[in-house]
Amino acid sequence: MDAALPALTEMPDPQFVMSPEGYRIATYLWGEDDAPTVLCVHGFASSCRDNWVNTGWVRDLTRAGYRVLGVDQRGHGASDKPHEPEAYGMAALTADLVAVLDTYLVDSVRYAGYSLGARVGWQLSVTAPEHVERAVLGGIPDGRPLARLQIDQARAYAETRAPVDDQVTRNYVTLAERVQGNDLRALVALAEGMRYGDADPDPAHPPQQHVLFATGSEDAILERSRALAGATPNGEFVELPDRHHFNAPGSRVFRQAAVEFFARAL
Repeated sequence: MDAALPALTEMPDPQFVMSPEGYRIATYLWGEDDAPTVLCVHGFASSCRDNWVNTGWVRDLTRAGYRVLGVDQRGHGASDKPHEPEAYGMAALTADLVAVLDTYLVDSVRYAGYSLGARVGWQLSVTAPEHVERAVLGGIPDGRPLARLQIDQARAYAETRAPVDDQVTRNYVTLAERVQGNDLRALVALAEGMRYGDADPDPAHPPQQHVLFATGSEDAILERSRALAGATPNGEFVELPDRHHFNAPGSRVFRQAAVEFFARAL
């Protein structure tokens, strides 16, 4: 590896951007200042480090000549983690990203999002298209998968470690506890807050930019993600062999397809 490039797991100190409500949003920057910027936004219960650094995305994107601007979404990583569901509507999550771009004086970016980050990227591309040149949306769900979580059971576990009977909820709790530093109460609040407002991707009003959709071949949402790609006028789809929802970000096929897709705009 070129010594001038960041190591696979190297994290700079977070630089904090204030959200419109005053929450601190942690951001991270790699690459040359004059390089085209890729904004990387992680999934539910993950972080910038977990989705983009440990999996080699930052390494590959900087090697390809991009500047990478990573974000810990509110409720995650080093960002503030409010415990109130009303803090986590889709409009708030997209507003955080606009605040990040405004703070860094970046007009528009290439966007890379996974799972929840992909869902936020869809909405940002639709409601603030001037900020997104083209987007890679990995593992984007249709509908509201977090709605399957039993909020009462998850909250009781977070507060008192009460047993979780529902298997889907137990799976989400296990996912949330996988990443060191996660605040389960904040993630439960996010799951509840995302049930309201414009949380669903609307195939009738898709992004107009060029969008690459990517989903693992073993992911239960594969065909629904493919359908969203089909509904997007400039959509493309790549199936990631032998990957499920939780290990798809580490796919070499995914990274290579994204780098090639972004390069088309150079």
